[in-house]
Amino acid sequence: MKETDKEKTTREALKKTAKAYGTISEEVAKEKFIDDTKVSEELLDEKEEILEKVIPIEEESKEKKVFRKRDRNEEERIAHVAAWVPKTKLGKDVKEGKIKNIDEILDKNKKILEDEIVDLLLPIKTDLISIGHAKGKFGGGKRRAWRQTQRITQEGGVMTFSAMAIAGDEKGHIGYGVGKAGETLPAREKAIRKSKLGIIKIKRACSAFDCSCDEPHSIPFVVEGKAGSVRIKLMPAPQGTGLVVANELKKILKLAGIKDVYSKTEGKVRTTFNLIKAVMDALEKTNKK
Repeated sequence: MKETDKEKTTREALKKTAKAYGTISEEVAKEKFIDDTKVSEELLDEKEEILEKVIPIEEESKEKKVFRKRDRNEEERIAHVAAWVPKTKLGKDVKEGKIKNIDEILDKNKKILEDEIVDLLLPIKTDLISIGHAKGKFGGGKRRAWRQTQRITQEGGVMTFSAMAIAGDEKGHIGYGVGKAGETLPAREKAIRKSKLGIIKIKRACSAFDCSCDEPHSIPFVVEGKAGSVRIKLMPAPQGTGLVVANELKKILKLAGIKDVYSKTEGKVRTTFNLIKAVMDALEKTNKK
């Protein structure tokens, strides 16, 4: 049977495609796949070639370093401390390396006037306390970090935002601070700065009557603190008990490095300002002999 012009054109196009992409024609494929053993051997050879290419890549990937996720706040803190020019004598001593431990400052009751001192000497962590209240339907609002107040003037109402921050290293150093500003972010920055400036050292121990480990996971003895009408009593607890306190107090005790404690509160405990101050008063009393 004579080949038509259309079939001839199609065959030539298939040949060009096969040559360009490395494919084979139908006739060659039939001849190639008649012998099954030959086909399996060719497939095995191809598999070995692929494995030889893949295995070195896997070995190279194992040798590559694992990079952590970027922490923008940490990078900014490091850059800020590096560019810090101290103004006080204490700051200059810390910058020059004469003072390498913050306990040397706290034990001598020296006043810290620059928050970069704490950033340089401690792996500090910060958090915000929920002191505000967001409006919700039927009075069902949620607690939030910003407390909003308004002052009435001749020009109208002037808004003020307050924030309370805590700073600690989870190893016996803790501080708190309150900041006020016309916007939320400046209020937060002021609160964080004051929390670093007001940092104190507390004692930790294992002193529960039913626990005899050597880890400093609780407080050394029963302490009481007060602020306004709020009274709080912290008691040592055995390992594994956890923090038996209010949710906002868990933040401050975790940053202080306390893992197990019992508590008892009295007064208007919903006033978070006084509750935090009472806890700080109690923690400060752990230093008494």
